[in-house]
Amino acid sequence: MLSLDKDLQKLKLTLEEFSDVTIRVLQYLPNVISKSEVKENYTIYSSEIAGTTKFIRPINSILFIKEPETFSEKFKLLKDTLEKVRENKSVSIEEKNNIDSVVYTIQQAIGAGSDLLVNPNSARKHVGNRFEELIKAIFSKIGVSNKKLILQIPYETEKRKKVYKVENDLILSTYEKVKSTATSLDEREIVVSVKTTSKDRMGKIFIDKILLERFVNHPQKVIGIFQNDVQRKGSDNISYTLVSGLFMVYTKFLTKLEGIYYLDPPPIALKKPYSDYIKRFSELIVFDHRKLLAP
Repeated sequence: MLSLDKDLQKLKLTLEEFSDVTIRVLQYLPNVISKSEVKENYTIYSSEIAGTTKFIRPINSILFIKEPETFSEKFKLLKDTLEKVRENKSVSIEEKNNIDSVVYTIQQAIGAGSDLLVNPNSARKHVGNRFEELIKAIFSKIGVSNKKLILQIPYETEKRKKVYKVENDLILSTYEKVKSTATSLDEREIVVSVKTTSKDRMGKIFIDKILLERFVNHPQKVIGIFQNDVQRKGSDNISYTLVSGLFMVYTKFLTKLEGIYYLDPPPIALKKPYSDYIKRFSELIVFDHRKLLAP
């Protein structure tokens, strides 16, 4: 078996692989946690080993499942729920909430394990990659065709033609196979930006939508999926990183995205007018993906 630090950095293709590494982290954390501080709904854990203190990113105590046995039960419910979604069967409120909780626990466990075990210079990249892979695995599970795609936009310079590359984390398709290519986007498909946080990234989604639509010369559906927008502030506090005013300015004066979805939305996102544009991830999985993929 791979060491836990190597497992956290290894590409994941299935939900079962994500479940396995999550359980390993949940079993590992109680053995190394030295201290915890509670702020609002978040717990800031720290680990002191050989005189060195390492902090874990703030964990939402309402969403996060701490016990490995409980996680295993709820993971099974998640798989059953996703099968219901695939078959277009009704999903209960409990099942819907469980989607957010289990998916949040998986991603946050990967983040927490990486905070303690992975070199900080590469941890952010690996945590981001696992999030993309996790979201991809979920859409595959509910029967939505998808793939990562780099759109190549040619432009002229004084000396020669060059290509500007727009990396799209995921394309969701209503077809059996994704029709978008490196040089074109299908109007019925959805461009998805998958990021662990919107910090320093929210504006790029709006700009990319404008750029993509001008290049392909038709309206293009674009959504964002984020894990959370909270960060540690010092050793015992938190701060929220969603720049809400800028989000509304972009929405009103630049362009409107087809949706923003969070596993753990910041408090302001649940209030008007932000709640008109920002929803929980489970809403996308249970309801909105069908509406967005409809002709």
